[in-house]
Amino acid sequence: MTVTLADVAARARVSPATVSRVLNGNYPVAASTRERVLRAVNDLDYVLNGPASSLAAATSDLVGILVNDIADPFFGIMAGAAQTEIGGPGDGSGRAGGEKLAVICNTGGSPERELTYLTLLQRQRAAAVVLTGGAVEDPAHQAAISAKLTKLADAGTRIVFCGRPPLPDGDALVAALAFDNRGGGRRLTEHLISLGHRRIGYVAGPPERTTTRHRLEGHREALRAAGPDAASPGGADGGRGSDDQDRLTVHGPYDRRSGYEATLELLRRAPDVTAIVAANDTVALGACAAVRDQGMRIPQDISVAGFDDLPFSVDAVPALTTVRLPLFEAGARAGRLAMGKENPPPGGIATIAAELMIRGSTAAPRG
Repeated sequence: MTVTLADVAARARVSPATVSRVLNGNYPVAASTRERVLRAVNDLDYVLNGPASSLAAATSDLVGILVNDIADPFFGIMAGAAQTEIGGPGDGSGRAGGEKLAVICNTGGSPERELTYLTLLQRQRAAAVVLTGGAVEDPAHQAAISAKLTKLADAGTRIVFCGRPPLPDGDALVAALAFDNRGGGRRLTEHLISLGHRRIGYVAGPPERTTTRHRLEGHREALRAAGPDAASPGGADGGRGSDDQDRLTVHGPYDRRSGYEATLELLRRAPDVTAIVAANDTVALGACAAVRDQGMRIPQDISVAGFDDLPFSVDAVPALTTVRLPLFEAGARAGRLAMGKENPPPGGIATIAAELMIRGSTAAPRG
């Protein structure tokens, strides 16, 4: 059933004119009244600019790109590539099929802000929405996201995931481009094992993120396959039941400071580690700094590896062994899918391969 402005007014116990003033922002309204109106808008999921049934034929030239942190090159590269495809080439007229206005929505990793941006894009009748990066593994949030995306899709908005696995209920998606984080994590640890490393520390990302879980699962799969000579990763639960492997894993944000502090903690817990795998390249830089501050050399005393192959990885000293994800290519493809310039993959889901990049920061352990 379509929610009207009158419904919002009744819920907020104000006149329709007051609701209009709050939403248009063109007339002073008491703060308490404004808060009541906005709460009613959210509770009823009211869509600005007319009934939802008309949106499919009247979507705007706006496209939203949701990122966790635009300052993080992982998201910046994907968003920039998507924006290039969304913004052109067109006929310059601004008509449907021409250029679109891509708006970057920086969630800061907040599930609540992610939902807020989706609501705002729904009210603006966005032509498409691209969601980048890992998802929060919380059933309530996943259900809320699924419901919101379904409403967007029903209104004519194209939904694309980029670097993000599909939701259990993914009917609203045009496509999901998911990175092979698990396979990349496995190959990276297999490389370290092949060099002779058996005590490998892991600096992981936030535990509630899909990206964190998949990369850590790949790491522990490789340890499990290596047998008892490697640090025991536990059973089929991905290692969560192993005291030893848990001791060699420290979680934190995907930033340099986390890499530094987590590495110091790892070295305190297990001074005999000969290699450290970092959640991403930015975390790896922090790990390298911590190792050096402890008077150790890379890779002579301890090897360090990252993930993503961000632009600075090759310029680190020594250059960083990492896993390359084709971030620009994935972002550009997501932009084309959002614009309808490219057909979705079979089944709507594509797994994008990860490539091992072996550089100077990893070597066989001494002794």
